[in-house]
Amino acid sequence: MKHKYLVSALALAGLASGAFAQETVVKIGHSGPLSGAQAFSGKDNENGARLAIEELNAKPITVGGKKVKFELVSEDDQGDPKAGVNVAQKLSDGGIRYVVGPYNSGVAIPASRVYANAGVVVASVASNPKLTQQGYKNLFRVNASDTQLGSKMALYAAKELKVKTVAVIDDRTAFGQGLAAEFKKQARAAGMTVAGHEYTTDKSVDFTAILTRLKSKNVEAIFFGGYAPQGGPMARQIRQLGINAKLLGGDTICTAEMGKLGGDAVGSNVLCSQGGALLDKAASGPAFKAKFKKRFSADPDVYAASYYDAMNLFAQAMQSTNSIDPAKVGAAITAGSYQGVAGTYAFDAKGDMKSSPVTIFTFKGGQPAAITSY
Repeated sequence: MKHKYLVSALALAGLASGAFAQETVVKIGHSGPLSGAQAFSGKDNENGARLAIEELNAKPITVGGKKVKFELVSEDDQGDPKAGVNVAQKLSDGGIRYVVGPYNSGVAIPASRVYANAGVVVASVASNPKLTQQGYKNLFRVNASDTQLGSKMALYAAKELKVKTVAVIDDRTAFGQGLAAEFKKQARAAGMTVAGHEYTTDKSVDFTAILTRLKSKNVEAIFFGGYAPQGGPMARQIRQLGINAKLLGGDTICTAEMGKLGGDAVGSNVLCSQGGALLDKAASGPAFKAKFKKRFSADPDVYAASYYDAMNLFAQAMQSTNSIDPAKVGAAITAGSYQGVAGTYAFDAKGDMKSSPVTIFTFKGGQPAAITSY
């Protein structure tokens, strides 16, 4: 009897090892700010990728005759360039060949060299145009660039808000500077006067001195190239100083965190531009929002859908090439097209989306509220 049990145990072990041999584990890296003031964005992005991975694993997909099991390896880059390069090295050294992120342009630009050298396929929402001008293969921007975000906000301000005089503040990050430069260029082209350009940092919370300087110039709008942790307090201080100007910005202030930090100083006076069409009007947008809320007990923020799409973009390319080889998968992404929740992902030779609409938002009840796609 003992031998019979032994044979059964060995048979089960053989079945288990056979089943294991039929499964391929593919690790997906995520680099984003999971601590500090921008952690709300980093976690939201991570959750978008996580939801896609859980759905894919539940199916699961088959590549090369084996079921693929995806595993998310999420690292905190703190929104800091040096930390981001260290994360890139850690993920690359760990054999990870697919990464969603980094979120921040200042992190993505230096980290992209490490990923390129290791042959990693990267999908990032970082919007500074320089990211895709470096000539790296298999680097894809799954979002509008600053050129689109900044210029569309300027066009909207000129044509719809009838603004004649603006000022610009940027936080000196790669993202903030790039966005502010694009806004300025288009603002001037659209006939607006740029009456001043002030500078701050992505750690500041007191903007009284620079806002006081701008108050004397009677500007109708202030464009801020930076993030919500600074945008919220800035909106409060604009009100406290009695400045009658709208606060404009890019995608990083198009977030519930902006309303939370700015309180009742953030309303119809704040407008921002975000890449992609309206989730509510996208064919699978409402279903995605419902799935996300059920899984994480929170509404998706700015880029959860883009990270969800990026993960599915990787998976579709693996299936179409019947390979997990990053070179083959990257080539398939470059040549193909994927219809996601937040848009259609077809890329030009640089890795930018061929078409990325921009949506203009304002705020109602502390939440971003879409006005129009532009």
